Amino acid sequence: FMSFPDLSPPLAQALEARGYAALTPVQFAVAAEDARARDLIVSAQTGSGKTVAFGLAMAEQLLDGDALPRAATPLALVIAPTRELA
Repeated sequence: FMSFPDLSPPLAQALEARGYAALTPVQFAVAAEDARARDLIVSAQTGSGKTVAFGLAMAEQLLDGDALPRAATPLALVIAPTRELA
């Protein structure tokens, strides 16, 4: 496990409130500065933290201060290969 990258305080607090002390390598990669505001393809083993990684990849862009804005249209799209994984 790796430590938190520079995340916004609301996002870091939300992760800590849910028991996260550190990010997994795949989570760290999608939260990295050079991955922000980009389309990403993520491939990693089961149990590597991909589900949280998908949220981290878009969270900074979706947050409006410390809350999610009201959305009239979809704000993000995650494509999963099967219904079970979605």
